[in-house]
Amino acid sequence: MRALCGAIIAAGALIGLGLAGIGIGVRYTREQNLEDTARPYIVLFSRMDTPLVFLVVFLTTVALVGLGITLIGLAYHHHRREREHALEIEKARLPVRTTV
Repeated sequence: MRALCGAIIAAGALIGLGLAGIGIGVRYTREQNLEDTARPYIVLFSRMDTPLVFLVVFLTTVALVGLGITLIGLAYHHHRREREHALEIEKARLPVRTTV
């Protein structure tokens, strides 16, 4: 369940980053020089609007946290299943005790 929740968080953040990228493209499309359309226009973080910078940084952080939760959740799930499997093997090897 932890891994699934982390994956949902990461997916939401990545969708948000895609929408933020579209928003940045729309916002700064008019900034470029119209005579020189062959070269791409580079937008620096220091020249961008503060809300857009905050949004990109926040969503990047949330995506990294979501991926971290996913990986830790999967590792814990794998560890728990491995312990359960070892316990089942241990139970199968023990002789059945009969009382007289």
